[in-house]
Order: sequence, then structure tokens, then C-alpha cells
Amino acid sequence: MNSQLLVLASTSVYRSELLQRLQLPFETAAPEVDETPLPGESARATSLRLAQEKSRAVATVYPDALIIGSDQVALLDGQPIGKPLTHDNAFRQLCTMRDKTTIFYTALALLNSKTGRMQAEVAENHVTLRDLSDAEIEGYLLKEQPYHCAGSAKSEGLGIALMSRMAGDDPNALVGLPLILLTEMLRRENVRLF
Repeated sequence: MNSQLLVLASTSVYRSELLQRLQLPFETAAPEVDETPLPGESARATSLRLAQEKSRAVATVYPDALIIGSDQVALLDGQPIGKPLTHDNAFRQLCTMRDKTTIFYTALALLNSKTGRMQAEVAENHVTLRDLSDAEIEGYLLKEQPYHCAGSAKSEGLGIALMSRMAGDDPNALVGLPLILLTEMLRRENVRLF
């Protein structure tokens, strides 16, 4: 079994909570990465590049670790949508998303900083919102205040009630960390969960 330190290159409380489910000890580190998409870069490619950059960003501090980087980009009607940050932005975002399908690309990178081996893949989830009234959207936002979530809805919380359909590779990916992919990557690094 691999005894390397496991590091989550993220300050996201949601990613940390997900990683805790695997019952492995880990540390967190803040990756300093510019998350601006490159010109002409697809949403999928952006998420993949940023996940890898985040894991590399903390590698000098952790030269003998397995470093997890993750990034999510949401796409609606061919346009990226990010974190709303304010109530008004979240309201507008959900109004635009109602009765439509948004694609969430959640990339995962696992860097073995000792060997330099990088594994990276993308989990894809498609989420369709119900045809919600303005009052339903307003009521949801007042209850959950999901202003730091891409797409303005937390599938792990009350936001699930906004959704009419969800399909994809891993429901955990929608929250921010594809655990199905991660457990496979960890297995390739000889990390055993059982």
C-alpha cells in the first residue's frame, strides 16, 4: 500500500467533505491558479487544464505526495456559466437555466509529485432544470443561498428539487469531486481503501 501523503489542492469545503467519505487522511492546500479560460479553449479543456494546474501548483510544497486537483466548468447553450456570487446573479442564472440542460464538466487530476506521474480525466453530468416560476427560484435562493456554486444550485441540498433530470458519470462530480474516478486513480497508485 502506498504511504504517500494525500493532498487536496483546494480550499473548497464541498470537495473536502467529499474526500472525507473515502476515510483516508489528507491535508488541504490552496493552489494559486489563474482560472481564466484560454482563448478558444473548450469548457471541457478548461476544466482539465485547471485541475492539472492546481495539482502542480502545490507540488513544490509537497514533493512526495499524491496531489488531487479538481475544477468544474458549467456550459449552457454553448456558453460557460460560473459562480453567481450574488443573489441577483443567481436569480438571473437560474431564470436562464430553467427548462434547459446544463452540462457540468468536472475534471480530476492526481499528481504523484515524487514520480511526476499525472492522471487526469473529466466526468460529465447533464442537469435539466424544471420550468420554475420566478417565485420558486426566489424561494430556493432565500433558503439555500448557493452563491458559490456554478449553476446556482446544490444538488446535494435543496437544489435537487429544482432539477427534473440528472444524468452523468458520477453524482459526486456535480458537487465538485468525482469520487468514482478518484478511487480508480488511487488504485493505480496502489492506495487501497479496504
